Amino acid sequence: MSAPITKPTVTEREARQVAEAAREQDWRKPSFAKELFLGRFRLDLIHPHPLPADEEVQRGEEFLAKLRDFCETRIDSARIEREARIPDEVIDGLKELGALGMKIDTKYGGLGLTQVYYNKALALVGSACPAVGVLLSAHQSIGVPQPLKLFGTQEQKDVFLPRCARTDISAFLLTEPDVGSDPARLATTAVPDGGDYVLDGVKLWTTNGVVADLLVVMARVPKSDGHKGGITAFIVETNSPGITVENRNTFMGLRGIENGVTRFHQVRVPAANRVGPEGAGLKIALTTLNTGRLSLPASCVAAGKWCLKIAREWSAAREQWGKPIAQHEAVGSKISFIAATTFALEAVSELSSQMADENRNDIRIEGALAKLFASEMGWLMADELVQIRGGRGFETAESLAARGERAVPAEQILRDLRINRIFEGSTEIMHLLIAREAVDAHLSVAGDLIDPEKSLSDKAKAGANAGVFYAKWLPKLVAGPGQLPSSYGQFKHGVDLAPHLRYVERHARKLARSTFYAMSRWQGRMETKQAFLGRIVDIGAELFAMSAACVRAELLRSQGDHGREAYRLADAFCRQSRIRVDELFGRLWSNTDDIDRKIVKGVMGGDYEWLEQGIVDPSGEGPWIADATPGPSTRENVHRPIR
Repeated sequence: MSAPITKPTVTEREARQVAEAAREQDWRKPSFAKELFLGRFRLDLIHPHPLPADEEVQRGEEFLAKLRDFCETRIDSARIEREARIPDEVIDGLKELGALGMKIDTKYGGLGLTQVYYNKALALVGSACPAVGVLLSAHQSIGVPQPLKLFGTQEQKDVFLPRCARTDISAFLLTEPDVGSDPARLATTAVPDGGDYVLDGVKLWTTNGVVADLLVVMARVPKSDGHKGGITAFIVETNSPGITVENRNTFMGLRGIENGVTRFHQVRVPAANRVGPEGAGLKIALTTLNTGRLSLPASCVAAGKWCLKIAREWSAAREQWGKPIAQHEAVGSKISFIAATTFALEAVSELSSQMADENRNDIRIEGALAKLFASEMGWLMADELVQIRGGRGFETAESLAARGERAVPAEQILRDLRINRIFEGSTEIMHLLIAREAVDAHLSVAGDLIDPEKSLSDKAKAGANAGVFYAKWLPKLVAGPGQLPSSYGQFKHGVDLAPHLRYVERHARKLARSTFYAMSRWQGRMETKQAFLGRIVDIGAELFAMSAACVRAELLRSQGDHGREAYRLADAFCRQSRIRVDELFGRLWSNTDDIDRKIVKGVMGGDYEWLEQGIVDPSGEGPWIADATPGPSTRENVHRPIR
C-alpha cells in the first residue's frame, strides 16, 4: 500500500548533491564546446561539416514532401489559435502520416529519421502551427520513445515503441506545483508493493498530458530492504485507475497545446514498467534532454525564417518618407539582424543535430548551448518583427483580416516563442547547467581544494594534482593560431571569414583565463556568482554560434549552394556577435552585481514597499502555489484520449 507523502526538505548543499549525482560524470568522447571553454579551439571536431548518408537524406526528403503537403492542406493555424485546440482530425492525420514515430526505428513501425530530419520536420510543422510542433516534440523528444530508446529493456521497446510510433501519444511528467528545477524536493512517491509500485502525487505542466495515452513519470522510491530508492522513471498507462487530469492549463501562447495537471492516487504500476534502475530517473531525464533539447532550436529556426519572410515582404510594400521602410537604416538594421541570426541558428541546429546523429562527439554542452542561444535569439527576432510591423505587429491576425488586410500573426509568434526561454530548462538554469559542465575539468582536479568537507590530506592531494594540470594548461592560454594572420585561410572566398575564426580562437583562450581567474578569486563562492557564470556561458554560446556559422558557410560554398550569400550572412552574424562578446567580456568585471544584491536584499526586507504605492493589483485571490496534498481527486477528469 502507499505511504503518506511528506514533502522532502533539503538544504542547498543536498539539492546540489542530487543534481551532481544525476549528471553524467565521464567524458568518453570529444566535445567541441567543452574544449572551447577550456581555451582550446578544436575546429577539427566540426570542420569539415559532418553530413548525413545519402539514404538518410532520401528517406528524410520523401517524408518532408508528404509533411509539407499535410501542413498546407490539413493544418489551419488560425482555427487552432481561435479554438485553442488542435482538431482531432489533424492529430489522426499525423498518426496516419507516421509523424508520431519520426524518431522511432523502422523495426518498431517508426520512420527512423535522423535527428537532422526530425528537426527539419519539427521546423516545418512548427511554421504551420507551433502548437502542433510542440505536441510532436513533447511526444518524441522527451516523452516515452526517447527514454526507452536510450534506457529501456528489449521487452519494453517491443511493447511500447510500436504503440508510440502509430497510435499512442506520450508525455513526460517531472515538474510539480512546488518543484521545478530543484528535483531534490520531488514529492511524488512510488512505493514498492509486491510486483508493483504504487504512485501518489501531483504533476504540473504536463505537456500532452491531457490527451496522452502513455506517461513517463518521475517519482521518488523510498529506500527500504531490497530497494535502493531514489528518483525513478516509470512508464504509466494513462487509463490506469487513480489517475485524474484535473485541469487543462491555458497560456499566453501555444494556445493549442494539451497541457494539464495530473493527480496520481494509489496508482499501481507494474515493476516491469520501471525504466532503468531505481534512483536513475534524473540521469535518464538529463540524458534524454541532451538531444531532446535540439527540437527547440529547430522551432526557433523556423520562426526566424518566417520573421525574415514577413519582414522582407512588408518592408518592401510599406513606404515612409518617399521610400520603402527597408531602405531606412533604422529598419534595415533589424532586417539584417534577423537574416544573419536565422542563418546562425540554422547553422547551430544543423551542426548539433548532425553531431548527435554521428555519435562521435559528446554533445551535452552543444545541445544545451543550442537551446539557450536559440531561445534567446528567437525571442529577439520576433520582437524586432513586431517593431518593424509597427501597430500592425501589435494587432491580431484576425483583426487585420476583419478590416481587409493580410492576416499576419506577428503578435502570436511573439507569444508562442516566449515559453522557449523557460521550458526544458530556463535560461537561468541553462546558464548554471552549462557552467557546471564548462568548469568540470577544473573541479575534477581542484574541486577538493574548495570543498569544506574534504580532509587536509584530500586537499593536499588535490593541490598536487592541480599543480600538474595547471602547469601544463595555463601556458597554452598565452598564444595560439588566432594571433597568426595566415590562420584559417581556407575560409577566405570573396568574403574573408578567417578573421572571425581567429577571433574565436583568441577569445576562447581569454574565456578560459577569465574562468580560471574567477575560480582563483572566489574559490568555493564561485557557484554563487550566477550573473558572472551566465556571462561566461553567453560568451561561449556566441563563440560556438560564430564557429558553426563559418563552418556552414564553407559547406554551402563547397556544395555550390548559395555559398557567396552564405559567406555574407556568416560575416554579418560574426560582426554582430563580436560586438556582443566584447560587451560581455567587459561586463565580467565591470557590472552592477554587488549593488544589485544590496537592492534585492532591501526589496525583500521591505525597504522599498513605498515604491509600490499608487497602484491597484488586479491579481485574484488564492495561494501562490496550489495545494498538492496527495489523496483522491475531487475534480472532474478532463483526460481526452484521441482515438
